[in-house]
Amino acid sequence: MRRDKKSQPAVWEGLKVVHPNAAGLDIALSEIWAAVPPERTAEPVRMFGTYTPDLAALADWLRACGVDTVAMEATGVYWIPVYELLEQRGFQVQVVNAQHLKNVPGRKSDIQDCQWIQGLHSIGLLHASFRPEGEIVALRAYLRHRGSLIEHRSAHIQHMQKALQQMNVQLTQVLTNITGVTGMAIIRAIVAGERNCHVLAALRDPKVRKSEAEIAKALTGNYRAEHVFALKQALALYDFYTEQITECDREIERQFSNIKPTLSPDDLPPQPPSSKPASHMKNKPDYDARSLLYQLTGVDLCEISGLNESTVQTIISEVGTDMSRFPSEKHFCSWLGLAPHNDISGGKVLRSHTLKTTNRAGQAFRMAAYSIGRNPNTAFGAFYRRMRSRLGAKQAIVATAHKIARAFYHMLKYRTPYHDLGGEEYERRARERELRNLTRRAAKLGMTLAPSTAAAS
Repeated sequence: MRRDKKSQPAVWEGLKVVHPNAAGLDIALSEIWAAVPPERTAEPVRMFGTYTPDLAALADWLRACGVDTVAMEATGVYWIPVYELLEQRGFQVQVVNAQHLKNVPGRKSDIQDCQWIQGLHSIGLLHASFRPEGEIVALRAYLRHRGSLIEHRSAHIQHMQKALQQMNVQLTQVLTNITGVTGMAIIRAIVAGERNCHVLAALRDPKVRKSEAEIAKALTGNYRAEHVFALKQALALYDFYTEQITECDREIERQFSNIKPTLSPDDLPPQPPSSKPASHMKNKPDYDARSLLYQLTGVDLCEISGLNESTVQTIISEVGTDMSRFPSEKHFCSWLGLAPHNDISGGKVLRSHTLKTTNRAGQAFRMAAYSIGRNPNTAFGAFYRRMRSRLGAKQAIVATAHKIARAFYHMLKYRTPYHDLGGEEYERRARERELRNLTRRAAKLGMTLAPSTAAAS
């Protein structure tokens, strides 16, 4: 039997060079190994120091070798000065994930890391990590520094609580926050030498729920000199970090003015909806962050349930304002670490889970989801409670954060205002969906769905 001639399969030409002018850098604390294409120079692998003149020499050598794109491995913060200098010199710089380098097989022990990075980058097997535009990067640096200052200050709040506890001054039992108006007034009076519990209790703010007599009873303590001294120093450090945070807020406000806004400074955000309670943040920025964010983005992202000024500016500083970097909201949520990762084998999903990530924007959305769960008047709050009853608290937080992130993406990309359905409307629609699903399943089994007598009445 004669067989028909089959078309010959196409010959695989191998991996094509995508970036012919690529270089690879392996960066450490005191040295930088750089590799360029072997045909460009007699010494394609060179070692440079990490001083600024050495970085300038590295840039000159790369330019002399005809390099226009550079890939480097992210190692701590060592890569940042190299990245910034090469970017200023006109190179296209990419920071790649170290895990991606290990995922590609074929690495040899006798090959320098920089050569391996250069080879993978030249054939297009490395993907650049996301990095927002330059002004947003500067804003991100200020906000991250502000977060570090708040963390350092919180440690000294604990030191004040410890000193008060050692004196058996039970201020934490009568005040929710010892750094409020009443708490700080009492602590400063104690440091100044006041020991009369009734005089200290008279500093009580009228808004405090506890009575003056109960506060006086809590302030009857054993004021030993060593504990008062520890309280004094903790208070001084607390005040110092508070001043540093205030100064940082001024720099952040100045950085906002350096970024080109979408709206004019005269445009102010609309009034917040009545369904969203007033914010009482302890670490609230010392400037009108909501108006600045509204002028920057052209939409009031603080209207989203669960998000406030601090959370929105943290997310903006991490993701930027250009949502075209993410093709869809699915890509955006996947980058945040809020989308499930499916392990599929043989067409079956073996396991579905979110990958571990340290994405700061993703953590901000998770915090927003956790806070919205206590608000019964919002659609996101109703969704969180439904998910928590089915999946548990942890998975409900991720699912709600995913939903908030999708709304954030849609608002920022299309400049559309936020509209909250409300908890009752969401529950009504959820019940209608459940009834439609039950009706469809009953029809598939040849049955009909009829309401009970109690439900009908």
